[in-house]
Amino acid sequence: MLILLLACIAAKLALGVVGAARGMPVARLVYGLTATLCAVLGVLAVAALVTGGGWHRLSLPLGLPGLSANFRLDALSAWFLLTASVGGATAAIYAIGYATHLAEPQRALPFFPIFLAAIDLVLIADDAFVFLFAWEAMAVASWLLVLVNHREAGNAIAARLYLVMAMAGTACLLLAFGLLAGAEGAYHFDAWRGQKRDAWQAGFIVVLALIGAGSKAGLFPLHAWLPLAHPAAPSHVSALMSGVMTKAAIYGLMRILFEFVGPLEWGWGAIVMAVGAITAVMGILYALMERDLKTLLAYSTIENIGLVTVALGLALVFRANAMPGLTALALAACLLHVFNHAVMKSLLFFVAGAVHVATGTRDLEQLGGLIHRMPRTATLALIGAASIAALPPLNGFVSEWLIFQAILSAPALPQWALKFEIPVVGACLALTAAFAAACFVRAFGTAFLGRPRTPAARDAQEIGTAMGVAMALLAALCIGSGAVPGALLGLMGSAVQQLAGATLPRESLQVMWIAPFGLERAAYGGLMVLLFVTILAWIIIEIVHRHANPRRRLGPAWDCGFPDPTPAAQYTASSFSQPLRRVFGTLVFHARERVDMPEPGETRAARFTLSLRDPAWAGLYAPTQHALGWLADRCNRFHYLTIRRYLTVVFAVLVVMLCVVVVRQ
Repeated sequence: MLILLLACIAAKLALGVVGAARGMPVARLVYGLTATLCAVLGVLAVAALVTGGGWHRLSLPLGLPGLSANFRLDALSAWFLLTASVGGATAAIYAIGYATHLAEPQRALPFFPIFLAAIDLVLIADDAFVFLFAWEAMAVASWLLVLVNHREAGNAIAARLYLVMAMAGTACLLLAFGLLAGAEGAYHFDAWRGQKRDAWQAGFIVVLALIGAGSKAGLFPLHAWLPLAHPAAPSHVSALMSGVMTKAAIYGLMRILFEFVGPLEWGWGAIVMAVGAITAVMGILYALMERDLKTLLAYSTIENIGLVTVALGLALVFRANAMPGLTALALAACLLHVFNHAVMKSLLFFVAGAVHVATGTRDLEQLGGLIHRMPRTATLALIGAASIAALPPLNGFVSEWLIFQAILSAPALPQWALKFEIPVVGACLALTAAFAAACFVRAFGTAFLGRPRTPAARDAQEIGTAMGVAMALLAALCIGSGAVPGALLGLMGSAVQQLAGATLPRESLQVMWIAPFGLERAAYGGLMVLLFVTILAWIIIEIVHRHANPRRRLGPAWDCGFPDPTPAAQYTASSFSQPLRRVFGTLVFHARERVDMPEPGETRAARFTLSLRDPAWAGLYAPTQHALGWLADRCNRFHYLTIRRYLTVVFAVLVVMLCVVVVRQ
């Protein structure tokens, strides 16, 4: 199985070479074959999950001299491989139609399959060299994809910041792997499993892993690159970066925390939970303030990564307290939300790409009324928005419901600090869920409802078949995985067993309902809710059509008390979020509003300006940038020294190094 998997990855790399050729026939061939290879990998991942126990290993004479490249496919990597395959296959199908609308489609073509191949290698790597090599290849390929539209304002800066953050994260992972390898220098992952480590060493590894993998995932305050890089890339690449690449980072974090470091104290789980809760709240607050559709979705990814991290922290806490059942519940919620978020976020990024293709803009203030011009896209967008807002019976609700079930089990923990922290984390997640609903009501309502605000929105046309098929597949997954979540939870059982030593009871995972604690305590029937909603909607439609007044009446639309026929009189994205911005934005983002209203008789236009300040950028990135600039200016003087001064500097450094050697002896 692993040989076939590696053959598919090698085929993706070969497609990258083929993609260097120009022309749309080549693009369709590359994207079509990439989708096929992703589908094969998805089937292999499902087969590995169904077979359950055991794993597949392979060692190849590649890499550094005297060493071999080691690969392993187990239940955990199979689950993430399934997630990556679903995202990659649908993104490739979407790209067949979307690439025709790009100014330079050949710029993205070679790196798209290479990016997917690098992600697959990260997930099956079984030694430090292969993992870091694939991790860097993933970063470089995605950086080149971000640079596809390099002529657009801000994209080059976004790519540079992303590259800097990616290199810094890799450096932290390299240090963490060095500590895991120890004095023996063992680079194989098997040598790291089951090791007992000193508390300080384990803590240092956890911190490095949180920085290294967390910067790639978008944890606060390491998120600054994400809302710049994801919108800069083409939409099918944005979907992969947001839905799949961030999950590869979560995969690396789970490997380190649950397998390589060894048993951790409950305090580290509490820290991970706190980081996740802050990330979730800050991410959705950022999204509420945004008017660019893709930037809004990027910030929403930060929020959902926070939810995944909270579930991960809960699992660490329960494992530290020897509660395998609750550990399995928290891990199941984490892994399920990994899959669900990849599906619904990919769908929403595809919708954003369709809107951009049809209108030429992503600015919510320039859209409106698209439900009449793009009815199929609007329907699929509504499914994605309802999913990510965690509305039943769609998939986003199920995984968040499981996270809350794990949070409600906090009274079983013996530590009083956790009895106080976890309810606060639960309150943060409840606030996040409410904000997410408001955020996507705002996004969908502003873009698709109301009247067109610009001629571009008024003249929009429906998208092509390939883009529609990719979105329809993901929408079907949103509905299906929400209606029968027991099937996915049963499929991931071996992955949960691998990390927690236990799994959710099989009898609690049925087609009609899931009940992690039994029917007497908490149960959710996604299929029943779906049937109820469908039947109720059908009854209402029948009643309205059969018993409503058959006479047709025409009247003006409700105008909120302002009888102005212009589209400017309707709500905008900024006005929708103004109450929340004034409550939370002033405190968190130092939001400042300024209204310039002309005096009576003046003919100039009124102006409204809004300024927001990113606290992470102001407190962390700006001082670092200033310090590095200052240091670079000082070091720049070394470029203009004379030979005599160069020799003096070399001699002084040599003397200092000799003094250090003498002191150490």
